[in-house]
Amino acid sequence: MSYIKRLDAVMDRSPIMPVLVVEDVATARPIAEALVAGGISTLEVTLRTPAALEVISEMSKVEGALVGAGTVLNPKQMDQAMKAGAKFMVSPGITPALVKEALDRDVPYLPGTANASDIMMGLDLGLRRFKFFPAMTNGGIPALKGLSAVFGSLGVRFCPTGGITEATYKDWLALPTVACVGGSWLTAGNASAEEVAKRTKALGLR
Repeated sequence: MSYIKRLDAVMDRSPIMPVLVVEDVATARPIAEALVAGGISTLEVTLRTPAALEVISEMSKVEGALVGAGTVLNPKQMDQAMKAGAKFMVSPGITPALVKEALDRDVPYLPGTANASDIMMGLDLGLRRFKFFPAMTNGGIPALKGLSAVFGSLGVRFCPTGGITEATYKDWLALPTVACVGGSWLTAGNASAEEVAKRTKALGLR
């Protein structure tokens, strides 16, 4: 399977890729189970907490879950996340070092892009799949429509993240170049597994 197809397999798996900031390892598996049961199986665990690597390891044990690492800032973190069981990587930005590491390791990687220059760098480095971040701060849907008009013909696809909510995610998904959206609302407020299950069920994905 080609590298782009491997990325598409990650992005097309679920329409929503929850951005998970988990402080307590004990809650990791119940939250992952609640998300998967509701039809969301692509889980981005951000490396923003001391427990993140353990959380990745625990969530990876849940049947049906495809767990990746988010907020990956350098090759060392990518290595640590892969050793913890992460199957894909997501960054807030893009650097040649991270792209090279991901391609060398053949791990699906979504670098963050905020403008045309970021996307052009990614294209030069051989990528065609990007995170658009922070989506709302960088102009929202009108901005992504403008970027898509320039780069869509090259086969570029996006996962917009940052400020997307339950009320707006379908508007983003309606854009032809958007494969999935990232969002933190499903687990916002240190939601319990029961609350996560309730919020996920409300989406009607299953």
